[in-house]
Amino acid sequence: MHASGSRLEALTKELRVQWLQTKDHWADAKCQEFEQRYLQELFATVDKTVSAIEQIDKLVGRIRKDCE
Repeated sequence: MHASGSRLEALTKELRVQWLQTKDHWADAKCQEFEQRYLQELFATVDKTVSAIEQIDKLVGRIRKDCE
């Protein structure tokens, strides 16, 4: 499960980098609207999701240890 969280985090980081490069060429009101409407929420949700995945991964690890 940890690998999934790491992959999601890496892909989101790459998206952020690409978005910053895009903003170098697209910097109007629609750009700002797109960022506010879609990307800010996406990034916030991914951050929460990665945190939840990490917590679940720790819990699964403890459960496995307890079952041994």
